[in-house]
Formats: sequence, C-alpha cells, structure tokens
Amino acid sequence: MVNYKDKFIVIVGPCVIESRYATLKICSYLKDIFSRFPFLFIFKASFDKANRTSVRSFRGPGLRRGIKILEEVKKKLGVPIISDVHCRNQVKAIKDVLDVIQIPAFLCRQTDLIIEAAKTKKIVNIKKGQFLAPDDVRYVVDKVRSTGNKNIFITERGNCFGYRNLVVDFRSFLIMKKLGYPVLFDATHSLQRPSAQQGVSGGDRKYVAPLSFAAVACGVDGLFMEVHPDPQRALSDKYTSYPLGELESLLKRISKIREVLVNQ
Repeated sequence: MVNYKDKFIVIVGPCVIESRYATLKICSYLKDIFSRFPFLFIFKASFDKANRTSVRSFRGPGLRRGIKILEEVKKKLGVPIISDVHCRNQVKAIKDVLDVIQIPAFLCRQTDLIIEAAKTKKIVNIKKGQFLAPDDVRYVVDKVRSTGNKNIFITERGNCFGYRNLVVDFRSFLIMKKLGYPVLFDATHSLQRPSAQQGVSGGDRKYVAPLSFAAVACGVDGLFMEVHPDPQRALSDKYTSYPLGELESLLKRISKIREVLVNQ
C-alpha cells in the first residue's frame, strides 16, 4: 500500500499510453524531477480512454497491452501507478499492477464498478462528476467504505455550467475535505471545453498554473495533472495537457506556496 499520509500528492503523466517507449521515457523524466521535491509522485497513464467524444478518437493500446506496459514501468522505475477503469472485468485484470484505481468522473455513480474497485483494498481515486455537487460526493465515498476500504482520494475536476464549459468552485475543496480523505485538484481536466473542437475536447492550458496555485493556497492535499513532451502532438487532451518541460518550474512555485501554508 502506498503511504500517502501527511504527504502532498501529485498524480501526473500522459493522458493515454501512446507507446511503450514514450510512456517509459516520460515516467523516467518525471521520476527524476520528483526526486527533488518532498511530494508523493504517482504516475498516471490510461490504457484505454473509453469516454472519448468521437468513435474515431485514439483510445490507447487497450487492456492487455496496456497492463504489460504499466507493469514494465512499475518494475523498471519503481513508482506507484494509477490508471482508470471503466468496467468490472478491467478491475480484476489490472488490480495487481495498479497502486491506485481511478473511477472516471462520468462513472462516479456506477455502484458495481465502485464496489469492485473498493474490494481490492487499493486506494480508490474518485473523480467527482461534472454533474455532481461537492456535498453529494459523500454517497460515492459511502460505497467505497461499505467494503471496509477507507483508502480514498477525491479529485475535483470542475462542474458543467452551460454548454462546452467547466467551472471550478473553490468552495468544493473545503466541502469535500470534511469527509476526511485527501482532496486533489485536477488542474488539466478542469480546463477542458468538452466537444468544443468538432468532436474533440478543447481547453485552456494557459490557466493550469494559476488555478493550481489557487487550489494549493486553498489547502488541497494534492494535484492531478496530465503532461506531454509536445502537447500539440498529444493523441488525447492536447489542448489541456501541460508541457512536460515546464513542470519542474511549476512544482517549484507550488512548493513555495506549500511552505507558506505549513509555516503559518
């Protein structure tokens, strides 16, 4: 079990596994960066993006090949791994590789999926649905807890207000923290503009840094962020993925904000 107590959590990686080589290279680069920060680094990459807008969008390598790639990343680089699941059989197939099992925002009310993930006793990261009020997250948490599993992360990723736009209500962090589990801010998905690019999600990458700083100042327990060496060439979420080469500078500023909070 990953020890996340009293640590600032940073879940980061590419939106989707684009290739074995790229995934290993990105994770190796991230591991080197995080060796210089007192944060808990959890590597994220999706083996299947089942919730793409268009049937023609790239989904990833799929379950079987994706498991092998994530398992190789874990063995070679020794980092904890998170990925998202979309159905119960995926939980059974990948539970021995993942350290954190993620419930996608669109599926956060799917009871059977949540229960199956919770039964593994792994950490379950609940992505709050874009349609869900922050105080209603307690019902999702209750589903995980019903299995005896109390290893829970809650991740805010904005709410739908009108068409093709998401808005982050910073009160939600404080509301959800009352549940007693780490609350994270998804700094990239919160800036999506769903389906805004003719069947592909658009977004506002330029706001990733300021919203991250604001969330950290509000006292979140961690950040979730998708990165890419060349965001404009990313096969998924290219409008919101943060440039990999700029991450270290961002983390330095986040670390300074954390220092101010700790020393208050």
